[in-house]
Amino acid sequence: MEAPVEPRARRLFGGSARALGDLATSPFRADRDRIIGSPFFARLGGVTQVVSPGGSGLLVHNRLTHSLKVAQVARAIAERLTADGWQRDLAEKLGGCDPDVVEAAALAHDLGHPPFGHLGERVLDRLARHRLGLTDGFEGNAQSYRIVTSTEIRGAATTGLDLTAAVRAAMLKYPWTRLDHPDPHPRLMDPPPRGAAPLPEDPDSGSAKFGAYRTELDDLRQARAPFVGRIADWQQTVEASVMDIADDIAYAIHDVEDFYRVGVLQQGAVAAELMAWQREGGHLRAITDAALATSARRPGAAIERLRRQLHRKDGWVADDAAFASAVEHVREELVEGLLAMPFDGSIEAEQYVARFSARWTTRLVDAITLTEKPSLRSGHVLLAPPQWHEVQVLKFVHHRFVLARPDLALHQRGQARLLGTLVEALLEWLLDPQEESRLPRRLHDLVELAEAELHPRTPDRIGKARGRAIVDFVAQLTDGQAVAMLDALSGRSGALWTDAFVL
Repeated sequence: MEAPVEPRARRLFGGSARALGDLATSPFRADRDRIIGSPFFARLGGVTQVVSPGGSGLLVHNRLTHSLKVAQVARAIAERLTADGWQRDLAEKLGGCDPDVVEAAALAHDLGHPPFGHLGERVLDRLARHRLGLTDGFEGNAQSYRIVTSTEIRGAATTGLDLTAAVRAAMLKYPWTRLDHPDPHPRLMDPPPRGAAPLPEDPDSGSAKFGAYRTELDDLRQARAPFVGRIADWQQTVEASVMDIADDIAYAIHDVEDFYRVGVLQQGAVAAELMAWQREGGHLRAITDAALATSARRPGAAIERLRRQLHRKDGWVADDAAFASAVEHVREELVEGLLAMPFDGSIEAEQYVARFSARWTTRLVDAITLTEKPSLRSGHVLLAPPQWHEVQVLKFVHHRFVLARPDLALHQRGQARLLGTLVEALLEWLLDPQEESRLPRRLHDLVELAEAELHPRTPDRIGKARGRAIVDFVAQLTDGQAVAMLDALSGRSGALWTDAFVL
């Protein structure tokens, strides 16, 4: 058996062949420049992070600004780890931690996210599996990997963005396919790694989260080959783990920023929830899960459900004392701090937000540690327990006081219906034999690509190729392009030339 490739070698020569003269500069910086210069990255400026900027009426994060912040945090974490001798040596033993690699992977991690954020991801997955017959369905992380490896068509070849193996491996937050790689599949582990469990409503569908479709499996194996014998075949690389935790940190902080600016996060509602749990935590802990479920609107009940959920899912780190301290810290910082001064758009208010974000980012980055033997539910890079609990409470505030709002649900149900109608309209267009020559050129190219990827004996090969092409096509639209294209296809648009067709 051949020895694993040395980590430094996989960094320099991991991607497709590069001229030796190019190695005078970091190939990973070249990767970063290719990602930033790609149309896929530019598109993220028009893709929803949590709520559509058009729907909020104010400036909120989109996928582009989110990706930039994740890259900033990821690089800070990598530089912190590599500045410490012991952690640097451990990182090298596990395969390395290069700041340029994690920055590039962070910039690329959301390239595959479809219009309308995570809502669009769920809708496209359901349509892909149940309407278009694609066993792999749709997953934003797998779509990002597909983009950098396959869907950028250059003449007769499909080379993606031609990134190094190191960066491609660092993009693999979930280094498995939906159903069958690696073997045994991580969804069968007890407990399964984070993201590997099936969808609760569809337990036979395979992992809810996964890093690559079967069409990119060979590329996944090649990118991960240098880590064989260093980390488990289902485990993130150190660089992927850095990118993943940076994503969590950026998400937790900037969503609080956004909904404070919009005025959705109200001091009274957040204070009532956190302080009720602090006052009545002993009583809430004593009641049954069933009784707690019937008290859903009672202040303090929702955060008590969070505490129990953390123990069920993440017993390896969940701790009641750390949880109580996290609730107190978030209350002090958020209720008595940020939310105590309503956002009025002034320079002072913006500076207040900036200080809040900087303080939290520094606190969380400084709490990063590296471990050689992580839990099944964790990567090699992790937050110290106190800060891990604080992130969970921050994310709870976002879920409880933003995502659970009926007005947001109303908006999102309309977006889900729009995507479903668009997929049906494109499928009808593809099936019209008289319209083949007038299909959008990219959709035509994507059908050819998908057909070439499938084995000649694949049942309903043409149908599956068309289905994958439609999914690829819709996933590459911005929010605005999706709306404009459906308006045109439904006859509602009075404009003949729109950016919906500049694809």
